Amino acid sequence: MGQILEIRNLALGYPGLTLFRGLSLDIAAGSTTAVLGANGSGKSTFVKMLLGITAPLAGRMSWPNGAPREIGHLAQLTEFDRRFPIRVWDLATMGAWKRLGLRRRLDAQMKSQVQAALETTGIADIAYMPLHELSGGQLQRALFARVIMQDAPLILLDEPFAAVDQQTEAHLLTLIDRWRDEGRAVVLVVHDLSSVLDHCSHALLLGNGEATFGEVETVLTPERLVAQNYLSESQAEWMFRSPRREVAHV
Repeated sequence: MGQILEIRNLALGYPGLTLFRGLSLDIAAGSTTAVLGANGSGKSTFVKMLLGITAPLAGRMSWPNGAPREIGHLAQLTEFDRRFPIRVWDLATMGAWKRLGLRRRLDAQMKSQVQAALETTGIADIAYMPLHELSGGQLQRALFARVIMQDAPLILLDEPFAAVDQQTEAHLLTLIDRWRDEGRAVVLVVHDLSSVLDHCSHALLLGNGEATFGEVETVLTPERLVAQNYLSESQAEWMFRSPRREVAHV
């Protein structure tokens, strides 16, 4: 599949603080890239850079086939104010605002798409519930429905499994697999190595001033995870001795 995004010799950080430098990577259609690293290593900053919110310190980012009309984005739950007086249906519909414009009303086709997005995420039965009444898992499903409605070739998910139970996480992972099979590129910030091993094709590991990108099996080795301060030697020894499905959050 074709390349969606190319990054060359990227340095990322803030005035007086460089988080990492020299990162080059390609994000291809149909790929799923996990972004991992210790707190403060630059994971969320990298996502904000892809969105154009934060500028890199050096390097370049290019779109071989032109910048996409829209980038699907799911921010951390801590950045979302659920007191906003709207319903689940309204939140999902907001994903289509670029297609709707400011004044266009939902037609039958668009309503059908919103309904399908809610059914896909398993929350059609709470479509008219206000956001402040939702659990963390219900809100995350609603935000995934909004991403579905964005219909974007590149999807960025910042800690999409925070505050959700294992059943919800498993369901959301099936949606990510579906996006990959549809030829979309997915970049997700995660903490669970087992999810990466089972569902992601590539990994970007940040830490200790370094940024390492490549196929999952190449990047997420015990030696590399320890060298970039993601795991201690004892954690790495335990985790890579355990079956994949038993690898826990770190």
